[in-house]
Amino acid sequence: MKKNIFFISNLLLLLLLSCNNKKLVEVVDVPLPTVQEKLAMGLPEDVKANEGSFQLEKLPYSYDALVPNISVETLEMHYSKHYLTYTNNLNRALAGTPLENLTIEEVLAKLDLNDANLRNNAGGFYNHTLYWGCMAPKAGGQPNDLLADAITKNFGSFEDFTALFKNESEKLFGSGWVWLVVDKSGELQITSTQNQDNPLMLNALISGKPILAIDIWEHAYYIDYQYKRKNYIDAFFNVINWNKVSENYDAAIKK
Repeated sequence: MKKNIFFISNLLLLLLLSCNNKKLVEVVDVPLPTVQEKLAMGLPEDVKANEGSFQLEKLPYSYDALVPNISVETLEMHYSKHYLTYTNNLNRALAGTPLENLTIEEVLAKLDLNDANLRNNAGGFYNHTLYWGCMAPKAGGQPNDLLADAITKNFGSFEDFTALFKNESEKLFGSGWVWLVVDKSGELQITSTQNQDNPLMLNALISGKPILAIDIWEHAYYIDYQYKRKNYIDAFFNVINWNKVSENYDAAIKK
């Protein structure tokens, strides 16, 4: 009996020493929301903007559709709080003005950049509307159509494009957006903007029609990734809806 106890003790000691000498890997399990949690946060289609010129773009997937890359909590807060606020503020800012009955693209092209309220909320509405469509569940990968050819032509390869887009996203200081745009000559370019500005505004360093956008504001990733923005950017590439981005590209080059 004593021999057995001694043997087991030594075995446990050896296992403990072995574990201490190995690098431990932290595994984070992202739980799916319970039925009660889903009921508490509601559904995307339940979110309605106040009456006005612009209404919310319907989220084309459920709040839990992008897990584990983007959590339920982040997507619900981002869509039903931030996006809704931009939309309501935009409608209030436009009410009774000559811009009230224009498209959002026309508003962005004509607005007074000194009008910070309209500038921020018009940008916030447009930018997020594009962003939702750029993502989808079971997406990622890469395009395989005209857009794929254009990416190879303009950047050398899809891998080179990915590296450039991620680098632009990582180095952007503060809050803003990174874009893939079709410029006025029909070529693809990567660019970034601060705050809620975008390439359709008069102050854009690179003007063009945005076809892909990533939100670099902290509310887009901090719940899931804290300060590790790079991890969020990598995860975004797992959910890029290249079919939708290709549609955006086709529409942009036809204009």
